[in-house]
Amino acid sequence: MTLKFWVAAMALWVGCFAQTGSDPNEWVRNAIRNELRAEQQDTSHWKFRLRNQKADGNLEVDDVVETPQGDLKRPLIVNGRRLSPKESDDRMEKMLHDAHALEKSLKDKNDDTARSQQLLKMLPDAFLFRYGERNGDLLELKFSPNPKFKPPTHEAQVFHAMVGSIWFNTKERRLQEISGHLSHEVKFGEGVLGHLDPGGDFDVKQAEVAPGFWELTILNVNMKGKALFFKTIDVQQKMSRSAFSKIADDGSPQQAAAILKQGSFSK
Repeated sequence: MTLKFWVAAMALWVGCFAQTGSDPNEWVRNAIRNELRAEQQDTSHWKFRLRNQKADGNLEVDDVVETPQGDLKRPLIVNGRRLSPKESDDRMEKMLHDAHALEKSLKDKNDDTARSQQLLKMLPDAFLFRYGERNGDLLELKFSPNPKFKPPTHEAQVFHAMVGSIWFNTKERRLQEISGHLSHEVKFGEGVLGHLDPGGDFDVKQAEVAPGFWELTILNVNMKGKALFFKTIDVQQKMSRSAFSKIADDGSPQQAAAILKQGSFSK
C-alpha cells in the first residue's frame, strides 16, 4: 500500500489558483510536477492506526510505526477476530525479529511509491481536464480519458478508463482527493487475461495530519471482474489510516516496538 500517496507541496502555484481560466491540463501538469518534487523531499515517519477491510469482508486492524528499516505492525484484529494483548505483542515480536519481514515491508512501500508516482506522471497526458466546482478552499478539476493516450501497462489501462474528479486544497496548495469510476469495460489480452466491468469506482484521499504534513488517509476500491495484475491494491478494498503522530526519522525497529507497546492510539 502506498502510504505517502499524493503527498506534496505546490510552491509554484501561487498565481495559478487565481487564474482558473488558464489551460486546465497545463495547470494539472504543473501541479503534479510539484507534487512529485515534494514527495521526494518528504522523509517524515509516523505512527498511525491502519484499518483494512478486504474483499472477503474480513477486517484487519494494525497499529503501525514507520522506521527506515521498514514498518513495524502490532496487529489488533486479524480476519475479523480481535487479538488478546499477548497475541498482539507476540505477533509484533515475531515481525521485529524477522529481518525478511521488515525488508519486505520496506520494499512493498517503495514499490507502491514508485507505482503511484508513475500514475501521477501520466495524469496530464492520460486525461482531458476541465474546471469544475469551487467550494471554499477546494477547487475541482473533472477528468475524462484522452483518446490519444496509449496506456503502457495494465494498471495504466485501468487508470485511463476512469472518469472522475480531482480536488485541490488551494489554501494549503495540496492535492486532497481523487475519485473516479470505470467508464467502460477493461479487457486484458482481449479478455483472456481478465477483465474489469464498467461502473467500478475508487476514491483516494489525503489530509494534513500535522502542520505542513499530508498523508494518505483513505483508499477505497470497488471493482468487479477477474483481476489481475495489481500487487499493491485488491480489486475490492476499504482502507483507512488515522491517529497520526510524528516520530523520529531515525528510529530503530526496537524503538518502534517500544512505542507500539505504549498503546497510545485512538480507537
